[in-house]
Amino acid sequence: MIENVVIIGGGPAGLAASIYNARAGLNPLVIAGSPPGGQLILTTEVENYPGFESIMGPELILKMRKHAEKFGVRFIDENVVKVDFSKKPFAVGTIHKLSLQSKSVIIATGAKALWLNLPSETRLRGKGVSACATCDGFFFKEKTVAVIGGGDTAMEEALTLTKFAKKVYIIHRRAEFRASKIMQDRVLNNPKIEVIFNSEVEEIVGGKKVEGIKIKILDPRSQILEKNNEIKHLSSDIYHLTLDGVFIAIGHKPDTDIFKNHIKLDKKGYILVKDYMTSVPGVFAAGDCVDHKYRQAATAVGMGVAAALEVERFLEKL
Repeated sequence: MIENVVIIGGGPAGLAASIYNARAGLNPLVIAGSPPGGQLILTTEVENYPGFESIMGPELILKMRKHAEKFGVRFIDENVVKVDFSKKPFAVGTIHKLSLQSKSVIIATGAKALWLNLPSETRLRGKGVSACATCDGFFFKEKTVAVIGGGDTAMEEALTLTKFAKKVYIIHRRAEFRASKIMQDRVLNNPKIEVIFNSEVEEIVGGKKVEGIKIKILDPRSQILEKNNEIKHLSSDIYHLTLDGVFIAIGHKPDTDIFKNHIKLDKKGYILVKDYMTSVPGVFAAGDCVDHKYRQAATAVGMGVAAALEVERFLEKL
């Protein structure tokens, strides 16, 4: 059987695309991944998705999926392990269904935040540990938070958090930022932001929620002043910083490795598109695997809808 459209990814972009393609009578098949749902599955409370004043991330994904199933969208909860876009119909292979064939493909595999890989970070994720200030900054009104990182993303996160938090620390391993000068200037001139250079996070401290971090000073010439019970010297090079939240901002990685040598990617691995079509006609992409700037569920949904409409036009021409 040759499918009209195979959608790779079961997050907001893929699910939105599937709803539109199903309503257009294309009988889409979604390879949703394992586990399915994208980054929203790891998100706790969502308050910035239109139509829901407050909803848990997994519940929002479940509602989207049930909406798609109502229109007859079919799902395979497996990961795609290989593709072949060199000939038509396109081939998409999963672990158990070795080869599916389709006239068109929408890639909506998303991206993942890079983490510090600390056990305490994993344990407290969603309990004060986040990778998205735009998503979660609102929950830290008049609280003290830290941003980990030194690039433009970290600068943007810190500046976003100053709209809510009373104090924002930036923890960076090097003696200077990697960020653009204009972003550095904005951060260094913001009275709410304090930077601790030459330091790295050893542990995120807390039981049911974040209570602070232990940081290690990497350069013996660096000194941190104890003050206001926020910073305490624990040993020769270890300090405790009392906090309510920790935002990891060391970058994102798009889930596009299997598409290398099949479609054009930028140097960071994001898929290059024009009107949501990749470098291969008939193969489209949407969501965080394309978008390195906004990375929101709502923007991913919009991109998924647009990609679905482009697929309809493409198939009509065939």
